[in-house]
Amino acid sequence: MALINCAGKASWPELLGVQGEVAEATVERENTGVGAVIVLEGSIVDAQFRCDRVRIWVDESGIVTRVPQIG
Repeated sequence: MALINCAGKASWPELLGVQGEVAEATVERENTGVGAVIVLEGSIVDAQFRCDRVRIWVDESGIVTRVPQIG
């Protein structure tokens, strides 16, 4: 499998535990080449890797539960 190299910042560990909307805005501000998508934990999503997407996984209170990263 080839190594995928996406442009710009790729991971935001500092956003773990913050509000999803804050994380979404931060990701899109810090890497303008991606679109952040808020996803509720337990949701079914596709497994396709994309350099232009960052999923923001949140709990029922809207708090980020996983480190946001490109994928």
